Amino acid sequence: MKVGDKATNFTLQNSEGKEISLKSVTEQNKALILFFPLAFSSVCSAEMCNTRDNMKLYNSLNVNVLGISVDSFYTLREFKKYNNLNFTLLSDFNKVVSSQFNVLYEDFYGMKGIAKRSAFIINQDLMVEYSEVLEDASKQPDFKAIQSALK
Repeated sequence: MKVGDKATNFTLQNSEGKEISLKSVTEQNKALILFFPLAFSSVCSAEMCNTRDNMKLYNSLNVNVLGISVDSFYTLREFKKYNNLNFTLLSDFNKVVSSQFNVLYEDFYGMKGIAKRSAFIINQDLMVEYSEVLEDASKQPDFKAIQSALK
């Protein structure tokens, strides 16, 4: 997915097992989608906690934040609770959405089909306004660029 592409609506389970669709999230606000490799890993925890600490800014910009990983929603529930995360986490356990966004590693330390760390801003028309896909999982998205794109 690159800037100008139209995202396909999707539905995934949140950390409570409830189904959430992209269309419902973008009805009134833009969505910031943050794909991350694995819950409880150090860089993913740092990224999600950074996002948590900046939710006041995202809320002021009328942006709904979604963290998506291939972890089960059970794992994401514990990850959210452990890190006191104040935004929605979605489980792409079957890798459907990660595949649509073309953000899956073929091989990630011997594991197949793990989401690459990436960030997308999707508007109310499901158009991609920002796209960043990182090949190096030790790096974090450019949050300054994301925030500039949202303003």
